[in-house]
Amino acid sequence: MPHSLILNLTPQSPIYPEFLSGRHFHALFLTLVSSVDPTLGDYLHSSKADKAFTLSPLQVLREQDRKKIQTLQWEHQKPILAGTSCWWRISLLDDTLFSKLTSLWLNLNPKHPWHLGSANLYITSIQGTPQSTQPWANACTYAQLYEQASQSDRTLNLAFATPVAFRQGGYDTALPSKECVFNSLLSRWNKYSGIEFTNISFESIYPSFFNINTEINSNSSFFLRFEYPPRR
Repeated sequence: MPHSLILNLTPQSPIYPEFLSGRHFHALFLTLVSSVDPTLGDYLHSSKADKAFTLSPLQVLREQDRKKIQTLQWEHQKPILAGTSCWWRISLLDDTLFSKLTSLWLNLNPKHPWHLGSANLYITSIQGTPQSTQPWANACTYAQLYEQASQSDRTLNLAFATPVAFRQGGYDTALPSKECVFNSLLSRWNKYSGIEFTNISFESIYPSFFNINTEINSNSSFFLRFEYPPRR
């Protein structure tokens, strides 16, 4: 089942912008995995296949964001200072991966330092269910997702919370065409859900509204937020 985990973090020294890129978050995640399962950490590090996880950019928890968190901060122009309350989202698509990391979540030592670039930081807590001030944590079985979709009015409200690019062959494209969006989702659904769709067509999918703007982004870590069913 898909899991969205929120790690609440506090840096003990400044985190400089050059260490807030996708590859540094990827390295931190692999370090977390290797701390409980070195073999799994090595496998994820060397694997070239589609990953069963996604990682968000690091978020600075500001007071004005506590009641409404709709978009994510995807770049930082200034260092994140020591003592700043931050959070980081890890999404897992595979129950096997989640179960292997259970000991990490259950035996978290808030005094154990982890490293993001040159900075030390503490993981103070982990959230796995949505809260009024933190809607990004959640968990739901694939069967529940399938059932909810079966009962819907077939309308999707799809929002990307950071700049997103889609890989097509040897190139990236920024336009969210139905093929770019749903081919990737379908591939991962069939791989991890156990409810495979063998005969499905995207012909009946069409956009009714766009709100798009462009951003220059050199960060290789992209993140999306999926809202379903649409908000009224």
